[in-house]
Amino acid sequence: MKDSDLDIQSIDPTLYNADLAPIPHSKRTWGWFEIFNVWSNDIQSLFGYTLAASLFLSYGLNGWAVMAAIILAGVIVMYLVNLTGKPSVKYGIPFPVMIRASMGVRGANLPAMLRAIIGIFWYGVQTYFASTAVALLITALFGAGDGSTFLGLSGVAWVSFVIVWLFQIAIFWQGIDRIKHFLNWAGPLVYLVMVALMIIVWVQAGSELLPAIGTIFSGDGSHSGSAIAAFLAIVGTMVAYFAAVVINFGDFTRFVRSEREMKLGNLLGLPLNVAFFSFIALIITAGTLVLFGDALTNPADIVERVDSLPLTIVAALTFFAATVGINLVANFIPPAYDLANLFPSRISFKMGGLITAIIAFFVGALWVSVISQIGVPGFVNALGAIVAPFYGIIVVDYYLVKRQHLDMEQLFSSDPAGAYYYVKGWNSKALAAFGMAALFSISTVLIPALSDLNGYGWLIGAGLGGLFYHFLMRNHQMAVAPTQP
Repeated sequence: MKDSDLDIQSIDPTLYNADLAPIPHSKRTWGWFEIFNVWSNDIQSLFGYTLAASLFLSYGLNGWAVMAAIILAGVIVMYLVNLTGKPSVKYGIPFPVMIRASMGVRGANLPAMLRAIIGIFWYGVQTYFASTAVALLITALFGAGDGSTFLGLSGVAWVSFVIVWLFQIAIFWQGIDRIKHFLNWAGPLVYLVMVALMIIVWVQAGSELLPAIGTIFSGDGSHSGSAIAAFLAIVGTMVAYFAAVVINFGDFTRFVRSEREMKLGNLLGLPLNVAFFSFIALIITAGTLVLFGDALTNPADIVERVDSLPLTIVAALTFFAATVGINLVANFIPPAYDLANLFPSRISFKMGGLITAIIAFFVGALWVSVISQIGVPGFVNALGAIVAPFYGIIVVDYYLVKRQHLDMEQLFSSDPAGAYYYVKGWNSKALAAFGMAALFSISTVLIPALSDLNGYGWLIGAGLGGLFYHFLMRNHQMAVAPTQP
């Protein structure tokens, strides 16, 4: 496709600004390494490690079986994002513009706002987790303070939280290139620290470590179903962890030079990366049970117990960097685009990011005292289930209904005769497909009678969304024939 095919001739200020416009191929600078580091930082964040480690302890499975389930989830996510990333590699558009083709040029605001809400939640939560690394560093250097708390956070924790919150805004404000550079050094560096921590724990645990992996996790979990059901629930939970990024992966692939580089980055960043990282998490989690008698799932707590000041300083800085990195890319950029999509003439990409940061401040501040009380896996599953149907709708629309051809001009047009205007800018069939699928997928998380399906909410929602959409749109005729590339 030529760059000239991506030019928008007629600009509608209610649908267009420079941040939402297609990026020409000649101006794209991302390759496989940048995509690899998106996943690398996502997996290596403190929240990602805590989730992975908690899965080893929650389902009563052998540690190796849990590791296999996490790796399988990585393979599944790789195939899912290859599908959602391809259209944005081709056309250079972000998620809220891409989904106009299926939901309508006005209806796209619904998934964009739901995705923004989820991004803002994740942003606040990840900001808190990143702040625990900073708090670890401050405590190691200056002490823990007087021990008084407010909303479950000590004075040091509050100072750390504000530092991380301000630092992220400063990085974001300097643009996508600065974020890319930040990711490219943060991802590899944190691996070095995790490997060092694994070796230290392994050496200290000695000969008791490997037997612990096979036996210490077995039978201790709360999952009431069979081993197969537990295995599949872990797969579903890990897929749900990546759910928000899976749906709006186009926000990142619009910067990638080619589909081949996107796929290579996904291969290295997901199945292979997850395999290595889950092995590290398995060894460290088993080691903490052998060494301390407690299941420590936060790396900051583990480093604190190891009691090595040099390791504490290096680990705190790298955990902070990795968590901030994915927060900027996965939880700051998408809501910034989504909010800009609401009022393009009034909200720029940067203004959308600032709104995101302000709201997320309160989410992070309430994480310990309120939000975390529902449990990490449940939190991940509930958020993922809400937006899951949009994945199926996007994929079915692009590959089966639109046959991989979109009209860029029409995506930015509010002409009632336009290809993606539908009825007053909304595709009622897509809305119905979302509603029916979302009702079922969120029920698997919230209704006790459907608790056996808990963990599968995202996959069920995505599948039903695509199935309902394909059925409802089977006789749909485009108002305007799409431009052939």
